[in-house]
Amino acid sequence: MAIALALVVAWFAMGWLFNGHVERRVEDELLVQVRPLLADLQLARGVPVAGSEPADPRFAVPAGGLYWQVSTAKGAIRSVSLWDSRLPHPVAAPAGTWRVRRADGPFGQRLLLMERAIRLQPHEPAVIVQLGYDLAKLAPAQREFGREMALFLALLWTVLALAAWAQVGLGLRPLRRVGHEVERLRRDASARLGGGGYPRELAPLTESIDALADAREADLVRARRRAADLAHGLKTPLAALAVQSARARESGEVLIADGLDSSIAAVRAAIDGELARTRISLVPEGRSTAALPLIERLITVIEQTEAGERVAFSLACANDATLPLAGDDAAELLGPLLENAARHARRLVHVAVDTIGEQRLLIVGDDGSGLDTAQRDEAILRGARLDSADEGHGLGLAIARELAEATRGKLTLLRSPLGGLEVRVRWPLSG
Repeated sequence: MAIALALVVAWFAMGWLFNGHVERRVEDELLVQVRPLLADLQLARGVPVAGSEPADPRFAVPAGGLYWQVSTAKGAIRSVSLWDSRLPHPVAAPAGTWRVRRADGPFGQRLLLMERAIRLQPHEPAVIVQLGYDLAKLAPAQREFGREMALFLALLWTVLALAAWAQVGLGLRPLRRVGHEVERLRRDASARLGGGGYPRELAPLTESIDALADAREADLVRARRRAADLAHGLKTPLAALAVQSARARESGEVLIADGLDSSIAAVRAAIDGELARTRISLVPEGRSTAALPLIERLITVIEQTEAGERVAFSLACANDATLPLAGDDAAELLGPLLENAARHARRLVHVAVDTIGEQRLLIVGDDGSGLDTAQRDEAILRGARLDSADEGHGLGLAIARELAEATRGKLTLLRSPLGGLEVRVRWPLSG
């Protein structure tokens, strides 16, 4: 659009310059034509008399578009082309130079007029010499020039637009690479842009992004270390509280012991949850884990628990199916889902891994009592309030949701066809 606008302005400007150039050529031509007339021009009793006339035959054709006229206060002579008409009356024609103006002339023509007051002899009055040219004679040349220039500028616009498109495409190609590398950096905190062979103009940008990534990774490492230090620092007080609970129980203070055990369990759940969230912040993308062996291993472990002993597991998973997480992260996501399903199921837990369109789908459902819509929303969010985490779905589902979102997935809760709760996690297969 900018090139097109510039070329349109150029078209008008060149048309204006061309018109001015043509008119100057006409002026020069008229001056050449009038020289013989002026050379033999005389005054007889104040009336001009022409000794010879311009040779151009257009001066002899009525309304031919080329005119001359010489006048004084006592009379005037004019070219045959004017016939019985006159050129517009001059107003204070200059004596030192030719004045050029446009005026309406005879025969409905718009004329280019050249006028000058000339004194033939020092003692004689000045005569007014006028030369006229029909501007309509210039219109064909002006239109032809405009058409040819418009065609040329249209071709020039095409070439320049293609060149600009190629220049922008080639110039921004490194930025597309930067975008892909930034996306890779988002998936893997250890990735960097340096050494990618970028143009020197992009070096400050890539260096700044790498510095930001270094600072981000350092912050994550420090946060993970602080969380680990906090967990380690709380182990001794929790162990001491566990001893106090055991002594209280031995002394018959069962209610106090139960309260201490409940508080200790809540604190441990909070610590485990925060450690899990800290680890989630460092989860890299672009990894995958074979789904079938992992699910079978987790089911084997859960079948050894009290909840797992009383339910059956139904598994629908292809041998080559994968989950888009590293092995430990996949286990951390899938483990709580299977535990929750086994705890709340009556007799059956269904697990499936499938590919639907451009998405990988993990399904864990049970035939328990399930949750209504409000309870399902609360179950996902409950992990955000660790003080209300209990033996239900909350904390495990919240951690599973955060793991899914950290790998561009989405966790949703639905009513299972078996009658209970169904957890679905979807991941895009590309992008």
